[in-house]
Amino acid sequence: MSRPPGSDSLPAAVLFDLDGTLVDPAGGITGGIAYALAGMGLPVPELPVLNSMVGPKLAESLLSSTEASPEQLPELIARYRQWYHEHALAMSRPYPGIPELLAGLQAAGVPLAVATQKPQGAARAVLDRHGLSRFFEVLSGADDDETLPAPADQVPKAGIVAVAVQGLADAGLLDPAPGAVGRVVMIGDREHDVLGARANQLDCIGVGWGFGSPGELLRAGAVAVLESTAELAAELGAGDFVRTRQEALDGAL
Repeated sequence: MSRPPGSDSLPAAVLFDLDGTLVDPAGGITGGIAYALAGMGLPVPELPVLNSMVGPKLAESLLSSTEASPEQLPELIARYRQWYHEHALAMSRPYPGIPELLAGLQAAGVPLAVATQKPQGAARAVLDRHGLSRFFEVLSGADDDETLPAPADQVPKAGIVAVAVQGLADAGLLDPAPGAVGRVVMIGDREHDVLGARANQLDCIGVGWGFGSPGELLRAGAVAVLESTAELAAELGAGDFVRTRQEALDGAL
């Protein structure tokens, strides 16, 4: 992918988390969790706890934040998926400025990938619904079997981030040399995004519009926490490209 003039300061590639970073689930995930728990007669946590379950692997969140037992996971996840596919896709929406940000980065020649703990198939469905798939060269998600445990000795999300980076390299979009890989940046809203990036020697920029608790991202080691896509575009060195893209869209209206 060739780059236009003025793009030398941009990252080698950018990896994005999905829920809470690119797309607002708008209650679709928390509603599905509540539905599944209530349907099995389990207590439904308060909304702040439900919100904290957005981002990490669903099975891990159910075990750590609810009264669910390992034996109940398969039925809980099946109930969640039923509700999610019937309701949640229609509820979700991209955060303001995300399509313009992605278009600007793409116009600047920056390879983009999604690295999410959402199951691969569900992540693809979300991206397709909102017309975002066209911006990404690689999608790295969790196994579609959400009951599978993560390796006990692995940093959360480290493997998913590694697969995204390798996918870009395999596609010829990223120099696999350590110096080039070190210029890849992860963008996310939860500590798992930061920890997964750091495990792969990448910087992570946090976004404040997602589901992270106050101070969570900086404690985990995020290099910055930003509150708008305009700030993020500037931090990535893509502000001019995003503004040009937005002006072109405005002129077409």
